[in-house]
Amino acid sequence: SQSEQQILSSKLECVQSIKDGVLEEAKCTESNLVTPFSEKGSGAKTQTQSSLKLFQVETETLYKKVDSEDLYVTSMFYEREQNEREVTGGEVTELVWKLCLAHSASFETADLFMALVFGLRHLSLEALKVVWQRSSFKCRDNWQPLIDALPSCATEACVVLMKEIIASGEVEEDKMEYFFWSFSFIPKPTSGMIESLAPLLKSPGASQSCFLGVTALLHRFCSTYNPCDAVPAVQSVMRTLGKYLGGNCTVQDSEGLSQMQLVLKAIGNAGLAAASLAPVLSLCASLKSNPIEIRLAAIQAFRRIPCSVRVSDLLPAGD
Repeated sequence: SQSEQQILSSKLECVQSIKDGVLEEAKCTESNLVTPFSEKGSGAKTQTQSSLKLFQVETETLYKKVDSEDLYVTSMFYEREQNEREVTGGEVTELVWKLCLAHSASFETADLFMALVFGLRHLSLEALKVVWQRSSFKCRDNWQPLIDALPSCATEACVVLMKEIIASGEVEEDKMEYFFWSFSFIPKPTSGMIESLAPLLKSPGASQSCFLGVTALLHRFCSTYNPCDAVPAVQSVMRTLGKYLGGNCTVQDSEGLSQMQLVLKAIGNAGLAAASLAPVLSLCASLKSNPIEIRLAAIQAFRRIPCSVRVSDLLPAGD
């Protein structure tokens, strides 16, 4: 039933002819009437007629036979065809130039950017440094294609270059933050990456994203590499974080309180790697002279430490 507020009145009728289970013919009539401009069924109206008819039935479906050796099971993740030849630093530099000249909102730009990311993955650290020297310029709207592409590269060479760029202060703070957060998403971290990034935690005024990004990468590394606490690079990071704790997490002022909370959050981020700090975390949590924020943060830092460390024995009961 039509209401007074109805704007469009539509009708669709189809007649199908089926023989021996096969659709032989289908005829459809569709009409649409704009009711505000109609009077007694006439007015702004469209009518569409369509007809579908079966001409012939193939007795056999022909298809191209595929060699079973060419078939393989894979995930639904995007795969890029592997080039037979190696990509050179000069070609990657040329891609950056092309990106600067391409229109920002185009398929060409998207394709060039993907080519840049995959090209970076083939370069050694030495080649990447040369590319950086030649391609670190800004193009339209202060865009730096290389800066945006490096975090998606995810190779050890790219991480080392990002670390050197951060340490040199050659990029703005927001780009540094972008680098740090990208470390959390590297699918296959290496000990070389951790070794390269570890010194950044010792830098005066190291940012929150520095602590959290590096320790998130550490957690992912330890999730796939066991035992990770025997890896020198991992031990180096944990020693640095342990020094910040000072034995029992004592702080002197509000600035020290914020820094200690950040370090404890980073330790919790590190997960399996933080097992060696469990006794110190227990002291931080049990020391009554510590601010309640520190004691709670120390307890929360146990969140990824495995149960085999016997957290219940380390933490004081009934307090």
